[in-house]
Amino acid sequence: MNTKQAPEMLDDVGLVDDFKAGNTERAFTAIVKKYQQRIYWVVRRLVSDPDDADDVVQEVFVRAYQALQDFRADSQLFTWLYRIAMNVAMNHNRRKKLHNMVDIDEMTYDPPSQDATPDEALERQEYKSLIEEAIEALPEKQRVVFQMRYFDEMPYEEMAKALKKSVGGLKANYFHAVRKVAAYVRKELGEKDTTLDSPDE
Repeated sequence: MNTKQAPEMLDDVGLVDDFKAGNTERAFTAIVKKYQQRIYWVVRRLVSDPDDADDVVQEVFVRAYQALQDFRADSQLFTWLYRIAMNVAMNHNRRKKLHNMVDIDEMTYDPPSQDATPDEALERQEYKSLIEEAIEALPEKQRVVFQMRYFDEMPYEEMAKALKKSVGGLKANYFHAVRKVAAYVRKELGEKDTTLDSPDE
């Protein structure tokens, strides 16, 4: 490989090879620039506080830097980073819960559309809040699968690589998670037919 090639011109395989060839700083800087924003939003789905999310993302890339020399390309680089991010974020949340510091009210969302009426904006906010409450109540494995599939729309095959689980098992976890979330929202809103639009198979 031509190690003089600009890192921004390299694909993931090239960046990893460049890193392993000894050009660690420039290769890893290019990896961070390429994936930092995507990893941040993966983390933000699980970590509500923006400052905490920044800390988690920093830890994700520290761990990635320490482990990249042993990366074997069994999965895509982003999938590998995604798995690290999920593990670090979940460990962070466990530590927070031990100190009774998790508060669903701290979750933040995109502001409602300017075209929405006040009643529509309130209903949308209430619905999102109920979904977040329902997700928080899920068992951890189902919560992670729901987040990856419903919000990130990750294919089951990539989820299986990231979590080292079978596709069939992940589909079952997602099915049960969707039913629990929908049931929670129906109960709170007093509705009979509330459904969640899941990503296409």
